[in-house]
Amino acid sequence: MSVNRCMRLFNRLQRQINTRSPRITAGSCHVSFGSGLLHKQHQAGSVVCSRNVSSNKPPPKTPDTSLFIPVSLKMDSSIDWAVGEELTQPLDKSELLKVLNRFYKKKEMQKLASDHGLDARLFHQAFISFRKYVLEMASLPADLHIILSDICCGAGHIDDIYPYFIRHAKQIFPMLDCMDDLRKISDLRLPANWYPEARAIQRKVIFHAGPTNSGKTYQAIQRYLAAKSGVYCGPLKLLAHEIFEKSNDAGVPCDLVTGEERTLVDPEGRAAGHVACTIEMCSVTTPYEVAVIDEIQMIKDPSRGWAWTRALLGLCAEEIHVCGEPAAIDFIRELMYTTGEEMEVHTYQRLTPFSILDRAVESLDNLRPGDCIVCFSKNDIYSISRQIEAKGLECAVIYGSLPPGTKLSQAKKFNDPDDPCKILVATDAIGMGLNLSIKRIIFNTLVKPNVNEKGEKQMETISTSQALQIAGRAGRFSSKFKEGEVTTMHRDDLPVLKEILSQLVEPVQVIDIFVSLCQVDGLYFVCNIDDFKFLADMIQHIPLNLRTRYVFCTAPINKKQPFVCTSFLKFARQFSRDEPLTFGWVCRHISWPVAPPKNIKDLVHLEAVHDVLDLYLWLSYRFMDMFPDTACIRQIQQELDDIIQQGVRNITRLIRATDPTITDPLQTQSGRGQRSQRGSGERMDSSLANRLVRDGLLTPDLLRQLQREWSKDQKQELTNKSAVSTDCHNTDNKGKRMKKK
Repeated sequence: MSVNRCMRLFNRLQRQINTRSPRITAGSCHVSFGSGLLHKQHQAGSVVCSRNVSSNKPPPKTPDTSLFIPVSLKMDSSIDWAVGEELTQPLDKSELLKVLNRFYKKKEMQKLASDHGLDARLFHQAFISFRKYVLEMASLPADLHIILSDICCGAGHIDDIYPYFIRHAKQIFPMLDCMDDLRKISDLRLPANWYPEARAIQRKVIFHAGPTNSGKTYQAIQRYLAAKSGVYCGPLKLLAHEIFEKSNDAGVPCDLVTGEERTLVDPEGRAAGHVACTIEMCSVTTPYEVAVIDEIQMIKDPSRGWAWTRALLGLCAEEIHVCGEPAAIDFIRELMYTTGEEMEVHTYQRLTPFSILDRAVESLDNLRPGDCIVCFSKNDIYSISRQIEAKGLECAVIYGSLPPGTKLSQAKKFNDPDDPCKILVATDAIGMGLNLSIKRIIFNTLVKPNVNEKGEKQMETISTSQALQIAGRAGRFSSKFKEGEVTTMHRDDLPVLKEILSQLVEPVQVIDIFVSLCQVDGLYFVCNIDDFKFLADMIQHIPLNLRTRYVFCTAPINKKQPFVCTSFLKFARQFSRDEPLTFGWVCRHISWPVAPPKNIKDLVHLEAVHDVLDLYLWLSYRFMDMFPDTACIRQIQQELDDIIQQGVRNITRLIRATDPTITDPLQTQSGRGQRSQRGSGERMDSSLANRLVRDGLLTPDLLRQLQREWSKDQKQELTNKSAVSTDCHNTDNKGKRMKKK
């Protein structure tokens, strides 16, 4: 090889090393290429990479590396990769594989990689990628080729591979270079300091503590109405609407702000001094004289508790009135110590008593006017309401997924003394936001589905707090029933209910803040963001900028409804094309106008359509240009609410119409009656019945219960028909004998 050729190769090699030399800055690791420095430092027992961590600080939280997704590498075609091979010799792939596997098995390399943020999972993934890269590339960068050639020839040490391995790891996991920065911005241990405006004033905190129907919220609202300015923060749109109407009826101009609605009472659009809002929508920068935070015990909720934390720490109000269970007093006081604010406690007793009965209802024949049967699933709502109306009684129905207007309509129907409807069948949605004239609360079951702190769904016995919240709806102060009663439908549940209600409510221990790297102190926990991740995964393939993507992922949708999820995806796609979501586009998507529901599945679908319109309105306040037709959408949503109300009023008919093979037994045809003699098992195999079970609209237990009812009624019908036939036959024979005479 000539001198000139050697000089050209040397210059090319130097340029490659300068352009590709890895910069390993985390922990200030010293790297020397082509030498055994790493090996020598290990032998000397010195630390190659170190972090200056104070002894009085907790160690950094280990990130959830399951969220790390490797990126694909693109080779730079402008670089001459053959330099290393020209300077040394081609690599023996079989020998190279042995070298790489020895490197992988070295504990020191795994420990060193761990110091750079690669846990066992990431180390394994990075090594597989690195090995594939080394063995399958036609030619390698000159510096790496020379190092590997030296090791294979016995002239280098296996530890010398590490700088190239970590360089490759950081190329496929680029987030490793910013882990320290991520830890800093994820340090959530002093959330009170996030709200400098609130810390700049000395706030007075008043805790109104008492059970349901004790007047605690009433007292806070009186102070709110008397103030020059104020904000009410409630957990439900219904509660925000109620305070909005009360304020304006009392001559106190008040605006309404929810996720889907903005109502300004001033005709010129100026903001009023008072505002009623859902708690997620409260402003932490607007100054007020008085703020009211309702249902403060919800600060421990895994999904929504962050909103109560934000309001309590961040509202800029001279007086903060919090209303809730006494079990939250000690915790809220301790939390106020961190802000340097004192707390005043006002306690209240229940205005009307309620008693636990000694007998269960056991049968729907024992229902009385003013009864409310509480269920924890829509399936039970459907079953019980059908049985009640089969006995000639009217009942109102309230459950969580109904639109607010429908809930209010059903509540009004139940409360109206002139309406024949005297029975209410409801879920625990009645626990907040509705004024109901209930004499007796009847728990149909004491077990309800729940989501734990990990976001996992499980069946649990209701807590004392939940039982008291529901039981407290009996005998409301403003209703015609001055004393309330509580019992169960089934005899075995009654002693369990008595035990639950006899216990003290568990005190609030930690509160929620808004995630794998987040560090919090003992007063807080990181809220559950499974819904956020669900939406993020759904739209990850859609080209949206970061801010838009984040807003879409915070949208409050029901992920259990396939139509809502599909609509969310279509909204995001349309948005990404920069095409406004017009009224006509939405109408085509939801097939508007819609027909009244003919069965339960139709009713469930209309509820989902209502949620889609809610989603549109929610997004319209974040992206006004892209969701321009809010007035038209709100108008058809009101029309849809009326259609759903009509469907709920006819819910028993819808249940009967859900499957033609399971209609009212009193209207069964004779052919059906003959078929029923072969057993009702065949009917349960019908395709629609199976679909209802699969879709969760009916449970197997509910089908079996309905099966027994139908079978019993059909047998009675056959008996009656047989008796009628016998009577007709006897009458006919008697007539024939008379003719013979």
